[in-house]
Amino acid sequence: MTSLRLLVLGALRRRGRAHGYQVRTDLEAWGAHEWSTATSGSIYHALKSMSRHGLLTVHETVASAAGGPPRVEYELTDEGEREYLTLLGRALAAPDPAMDVLAAAVGLIEDLPRDEALRLLRERAAAMKQWRASVTDHLPPGTDLDSWGPVGEVLGLWLTTADTGARWTGRLIRRLEDGAFTMAGEAPAPPVEP
Repeated sequence: MTSLRLLVLGALRRRGRAHGYQVRTDLEAWGAHEWSTATSGSIYHALKSMSRHGLLTVHETVASAAGGPPRVEYELTDEGEREYLTLLGRALAAPDPAMDVLAAAVGLIEDLPRDEALRLLRERAAAMKQWRASVTDHLPPGTDLDSWGPVGEVLGLWLTTADTGARWTGRLIRRLEDGAFTMAGEAPAPPVEP
């Protein structure tokens, strides 16, 4: 899975219907061009590719007032909607997605109902715990990873990554349980008066 596909589908879903420049502007506003492969050329390529695969409907609009060619607008098809929600769910539940994929999913998490997001994150937390146990269960009691040389450093890297990921996931779960964010199907919170 790539973060680009998830990001482009998510940006389009939020707009309803948009041309490539609007999608690119949205992703740049999110800073996605800094931490993912969402560059100008890749976004336009993704839009065309997803259109060919039936995930997007293409709408040609009138030519620009400046005399340029007609703009092409894109909209998610039902299949595109299913693909987006599947990718979003997979990215949130996976214990080891690429960092850009996880970042894209967390940035789009509000597109899911709260219960669904919590279920997926709990699935991620359980898989991370299971993976960590699969590594540590095979180590002799009292193992000093420093004495294992470079292999000990590799194991230490994986265990530190698993522990940090578990803490971060637990924090996000607690925030969602406490009502953070406005999730799909929820009414926005009323503004707080000074």
